Amino acid sequence: MTEEEVAVCIQRAARGEQDACRQLYQRFHGSVRRVAFGFSGLGPAEVEDVVQETFARAFRELPRLQHPRAFSRWLVTIARNHALALSRGERVRALAAEHLSREVEDIAPAVPPSLGVERRVAVVRALIEELPEGPEKETARLFYLEGELSAREIAERLGLGKSAVTMRLERFRARVKRELLARLLAAEVE
Repeated sequence: MTEEEVAVCIQRAARGEQDACRQLYQRFHGSVRRVAFGFSGLGPAEVEDVVQETFARAFRELPRLQHPRAFSRWLVTIARNHALALSRGERVRALAAEHLSREVEDIAPAVPPSLGVERRVAVVRALIEELPEGPEKETARLFYLEGELSAREIAERLGLGKSAVTMRLERFRARVKRELLARLLAAEVE
């Protein structure tokens, strides 16, 4: 497209001719896109937003353009201003989100450590209660709920060897792991 053809196309687009607008878009969208890509904070979606918004604004204000030969520079200026505004907006939103997350962390931790421990203890209690009555349940109850006896002391109290108590505790831990995984998977499905 020559300069004269561009000038004629601009006049037609200023009158609202869609074909002329389409021709100007085809001719200049690459320049506008390159300007937008020059702003490092903008991703592909934002670049496309800059292109679309630039042309929408240019076509809306085209009747006010006094010098059609300045169209290319004018269009690039619109693109640069919009890209700059978007870039600043992204930075401001990112900073605001960062400050907000710090404030939330400072004000109240997500889960107090004691609450996390209480939840785990409640799950362990429930699992021990669900065990059938017998030596494994008694061993787990003494070790986890009373919590004052070592594996050796539990073995002495129950008249067993320490390795038998250790084996029962390992089986119970494996059961707790399986049950917790099953509960977590069930919670994700719901």
